Amino acid sequence: MAAPAQQTVAFAIRGPIARDDLPGLCERVCALLEGSGADIALCDVRGVEPDAVTADALARLQLAARRRGCQARLRGASSDLLELLAFMGLRDVLPH
Repeated sequence: MAAPAQQTVAFAIRGPIARDDLPGLCERVCALLEGSGADIALCDVRGVEPDAVTADALARLQLAARRRGCQARLRGASSDLLELLAFMGLRDVLPH
């Protein structure tokens, strides 16, 4: 018997991301996830700056997704961003 297909929702985050942007960003993504019924959220991060604020935003988004039974996955992450996430111990938290 085949497993049911996973539902996916996709969205993009563009930068630069300021610390003041985090609450609104999380609210918008949470609203998207609430109505989607998705198991996987593909987060396109092409062009975001590889900095601590971006890493914070992505970690918050993953936490919000998991609270809704979903997993966020990065799409289009630069090698610099992936290296920063690994350095911060978030490699397994934010798969790509």
